[in-house]
Amino acid sequence: MKIHQLLSGVSIPLTNEENKFVETHQNRVSLTSLDEHHQYVAQSLVRKGIYTISKDNNTLIKNTNDKSN
Repeated sequence: MKIHQLLSGVSIPLTNEENKFVETHQNRVSLTSLDEHHQYVAQSLVRKGIYTISKDNNTLIKNTNDKSN
C-alpha cells in the first residue's frame, strides 16, 4: 500500500450495480419506492456503510462523511 492511498482514506469497493444505484438515487430514498431487486442492492449498500436507514425504517439516507472543518 502506498502513502497516498493511506492519506486519501479507505475506499469501499462497489459493484457496477451498486455504483449505478448510488449515482441514480438521491441522498434520501424511500424504501417503499424501490422494487424487490433494488431493495436487495440497497441492503448491500447499508451493510457497506454507504447508506443508513432512518429511525422510522422508511428512508435510506446517504452517508456524506464530509471532513471539512
